[in-house]
Parts: sequence; C-alpha cells; structure tokens
Amino acid sequence: MSETPGAGGRTFDELDKLSTEELRERAFALARERRDVGFFWSVLRHLPNSDEAAALDGAPNSVGPTIDEANALWRELTGHGYEESAPLLRAAFIDYLLKH
Repeated sequence: MSETPGAGGRTFDELDKLSTEELRERAFALARERRDVGFFWSVLRHLPNSDEAAALDGAPNSVGPTIDEANALWRELTGHGYEESAPLLRAAFIDYLLKH
C-alpha cells in the first residue's frame, strides 16, 4: 500500500500494524473530538445484529448524548467480540484515521 501520510500524518502501513482494538480506540477518540456522530453510526452498521443502530437514526439532536449512546451501543453489540466484522471495521478505522 501507499506510504503517503494521511491527514493525521500516519501512513497506511503504520496503522495496519496496529491491533483492531487500538485502531478502534484511536478512531473513536478522533471522532469524539471532531463530534463526528455519523462515523459512529456508520461503524455500528458493520456489526452483526446492528438493527439496533439503524433504529437509533432518530437519536437526540444533541451531539454529546448521541456519541455516548453510540459508544454504549458499541459495547452492547460487541460484548462477545467482533471478530467476524473485524476486516470491515479495520478498513473503516484505517480509512477514517487516514482522512482525518
């Protein structure tokens, strides 16, 4: 892959060496900092049984509670792991970190 750094100064190869959980932590922290609610909801849709995430599209208009709700839903939907969705999630996390 490309060694051209993304907006955050990281390359794909640097990010790809990280665990999926480390990528998630970094992407979630960045999305929280940017108040990017859309990112949280888009990531939740990659999970099995994500019907609950779709049902919350009409979540409150306040960004703080919505991000907190997305984090809580992430914990609930991934309570037993997210191995089957890991490749899609890794790609989403890396893409987000490279773009922002």
